[in-house]
Amino acid sequence: MNASTEALPVVVIGAGPAGLAAAAHLTQRGIEPLVLEAGPAAASAVREWAHVRLFSTWSELVDPAAEKLLAPTAWVRPDGAAYPSGGDWAELYLQPLADVLGDKVRYDSTVTGVSRTGRDRVVDADRDEQPFTVHYTGADGTERRVFARAVIDASGTWSTPGPAGGSGLPALGERAAADRISYRIPDLKDPATRARYAGKRTAVIGSGASAFTALAYLADLAKAEDAAGTHAVWLLRRGISGSTFGGGTADQLPARGALGLAAKAAVDNGYADAVTGFRTDTFERAGDGRLILVAEDGRRLDAVDEVIVLTGLRPDLTFLDELRLGLDSRLQAPVDLAPLIDPNQHSCGTVYPHGAGELSHPEKDVYLVGMKSYGRAPTFLAMTGYEQVRSIAAHLAGDHEAAERVELTLPETGVCGGAGLFDEPAAETEETGGGCCAAPATLTIGAPARSGGC
Repeated sequence: MNASTEALPVVVIGAGPAGLAAAAHLTQRGIEPLVLEAGPAAASAVREWAHVRLFSTWSELVDPAAEKLLAPTAWVRPDGAAYPSGGDWAELYLQPLADVLGDKVRYDSTVTGVSRTGRDRVVDADRDEQPFTVHYTGADGTERRVFARAVIDASGTWSTPGPAGGSGLPALGERAAADRISYRIPDLKDPATRARYAGKRTAVIGSGASAFTALAYLADLAKAEDAAGTHAVWLLRRGISGSTFGGGTADQLPARGALGLAAKAAVDNGYADAVTGFRTDTFERAGDGRLILVAEDGRRLDAVDEVIVLTGLRPDLTFLDELRLGLDSRLQAPVDLAPLIDPNQHSCGTVYPHGAGELSHPEKDVYLVGMKSYGRAPTFLAMTGYEQVRSIAAHLAGDHEAAERVELTLPETGVCGGAGLFDEPAAETEETGGGCCAAPATLTIGAPARSGGC
């Protein structure tokens, strides 16, 4: 890299938890960051699940480098033992951090493409010596461009939820049924959303913590006097086994374990029916406009009023098409990282902490971090993202010893990437962990409960 390129900023895509932490670490290393955020404020994706409580405490959700930037300001560190909601995380930490970074963060800036200046993905000549060119659009649709010495993509996966179809594609009729389908955990404190599900029969598709959360929300709603008849039908592509409900009481993140137990109670107490081995193939309209779901094996469900699809998230790679990425063919994660996060082999705590080395690509100085680095793997923790960007900032600063050093210990067991029950009081515990989403450990089934977009 030549001197003129080194003078350019590192472009960070996304002003969420990992993106802002990256900017903080780069700043600490004396490297100029420029954060491009598609939304009008910091943590736009997190704000979309503001109603859900995380299953990590504040002690695991504040990045050390970010805290150093915030310390000289009037910012007050929240109680480390408390479990924030997504809204709390955005308002009490992420937005203040973005404010400290000032003009290093540009809002309403949607990245549309990244490439090497003067080099499409085919051209080899002097490729690594060329700066990156990052194209983005502003709020008014005007196309803009900025040059960068490196690119850190922390845009997450929130904007690209998985479909209902068991083949990874939308089921037949899924798009036509969009008026009765949601791909998000409902905020049942919102009157309009509450009215949509109250007294209705709702199918919940998915087997992760997000599905647990939705089941717990609906179970709570079913207890309300004005929501008689509320019932959930839980569709699982596989059967129910000992691991279906996560780590339970053995989970080192107690709130995450409690969430799985809440989902189990929703079924045991009759608020939801579990239908196993159901791989959705088709959505059909009943005569009254409701939906009939048909499985690949021909089974047909009784008509439902609403469907909540929570089948995971996937990365949007379209704007990176001119870069030479080395991605695993299954998970769409960096090839050196993929074996470490294979959901068939690992829970949150068994994933070895990793950094610049595992996150590198054939395209030098490009990194996917945070949720996006995990591709389709669901087991991401916020703490992991902070460790990733610490290592990358050290690497870009030439401190390779620090880049290779492990500075993180993760909690074991359970299933990550999900949500928690919002209204239960935070439980006191000596256990620590670092999760992306969810709730307090002590709960009563029926108390509301999000999905892993950190």
